Amino acid sequence: MKLYRKKRGVLLGVLVLIFISTTAYKNDYFEIAKQLDIFTTLFKEVNMNYVDETNPADLMQASVKQMLKELDPYTTYLNEQDVEKARIYQSGAYVGIGATINTSKNKLVVVEVYKGLPADKAGLKPGDEIIKIDGLDVSDLQESATQFLNGKKNTTVALTYLRNGKTVEVIVSRGDVKPKAVPVSKLLPDGIGYIALDRFTKTASKEVESALKLMLIDEAKGIILDLRNNPGGLLHEAVKIVNLFVPKGQLVVSTKSNVDNYNQTFETQKQPLSLEIPLVVLINQNSASASEIVAGALQDLDRAVVVGKRSFGKGLVQRPKPLPYGSQIKVTISRYYTPSGRCIQALDYRNRKKDGSAVRYEENQYTAFKTKNGRTVYDGGGINPDILVGNENPNKFIEKLLKSALVFDYSNQYFHNNTVEGLEGFRLDKKDFERFKKMSTEKKYNTIGQTQEDINHLKTLLIEEGFGTMETSFEGLERSLLEEKLKLVETFKIEIITALEGEIIKRYFYREGMYAYFLSENAEVFKAQEIINDIPVYQNILK
Repeated sequence: MKLYRKKRGVLLGVLVLIFISTTAYKNDYFEIAKQLDIFTTLFKEVNMNYVDETNPADLMQASVKQMLKELDPYTTYLNEQDVEKARIYQSGAYVGIGATINTSKNKLVVVEVYKGLPADKAGLKPGDEIIKIDGLDVSDLQESATQFLNGKKNTTVALTYLRNGKTVEVIVSRGDVKPKAVPVSKLLPDGIGYIALDRFTKTASKEVESALKLMLIDEAKGIILDLRNNPGGLLHEAVKIVNLFVPKGQLVVSTKSNVDNYNQTFETQKQPLSLEIPLVVLINQNSASASEIVAGALQDLDRAVVVGKRSFGKGLVQRPKPLPYGSQIKVTISRYYTPSGRCIQALDYRNRKKDGSAVRYEENQYTAFKTKNGRTVYDGGGINPDILVGNENPNKFIEKLLKSALVFDYSNQYFHNNTVEGLEGFRLDKKDFERFKKMSTEKKYNTIGQTQEDINHLKTLLIEEGFGTMETSFEGLERSLLEEKLKLVETFKIEIITALEGEIIKRYFYREGMYAYFLSENAEVFKAQEIINDIPVYQNILK
């Protein structure tokens, strides 16, 4: 086994050299040829001579994935199925069942159902685990399982799923699935227009433009563009959305790379819809990539007030490169820069900690830049809002907790055990929150995973070396950790309840209902309205 690991390590090292050389278009052709020769010979010898039978495909897949892990999380290998899924997502339209499905450990779990689409009409709900597709076990289909859900328009697919311990069978008719990039756009009672954009697909700019035109006709006194929880998407759609509010010929974003061909600038191409209407952009810690391009450009150009929490900090640009047999590599080729010249990448993947995690840029490493009006903004850590709403320094444990399966599972349990008649008056009470706290102590929701792993590792080492009597000391430490965990859950109660209520609302009233709920009960929206309704304050922020 040690020999196998050693050979695999050599294989990984060679692959790193090959990929870095070929994707960066370096001119060291001799070195590329040399390493390719070594690799092909080594790979052949390993597979022909290793003591146990090898699977060349599995060995290669494992090597590639491990190699790419050493670069950044956005440089990824996509097999033929992954390529098709990516194409479908970016197109914004496909023939399927109309639900977001999570694939993990050979399980298919419904994460979200879209209102009025086939899955919704068939009665599927978030949390349902699909176990059979047309009579075939999902576990047997493995990674290709989701492909069986899609097919020709007006055909049907038979699904067997588990819900709350019960097995249900249903027939779903496939249809055109066009998830909206703008799930909600409406004129608020005070005359301010609200546009929520939750994805940058091929239709994103057109949908925002259509919503904005209607609001201008209705003489909206200002616009709130909500980019919270928007993970990004197509860069050119971000440029087009900025173009709705700034003049033609304005620089929106540039990309810089070691490869000259990847150095590009992106400017607005059309006349804007409105240069004057007050604009507030909402962001949070889950606003990334294209969302940060829009927020950063409008902030740099002093065209919008940015409200909320510091954004994610993804300043890396990827481009797909074709590989044999329909596969691809999506490789990071450059960094993007806002009009003021700042890159908002938050993690430095070139420098890593001992555990392999990337180093986060510290504030003392940030560089100051100037907006069009001379305001100071900084690089190095996402887009910092002009007006902060919420905690300035979010707790990492709470962030992990809210992204864990706990929120999803709790919301499913609530849905199966409660009835919600309408949005008005819906609140989680003290008993609901205490139930959540109790669930958070269960081992399967351990969100201090690395800390617990380190404790377990140290405990094992001490026992092996004859210090088993110290085990009781670790029990005390683990109790203290649990107590601290519960204290943090109580401290961040408001943030947790907001996340829970939003997720629960989606079970009853879909994504549209979640946004409607946030409109009526949200501090960021209230702050945006307050700013737009006080034009001198709005103008003073941008000076």
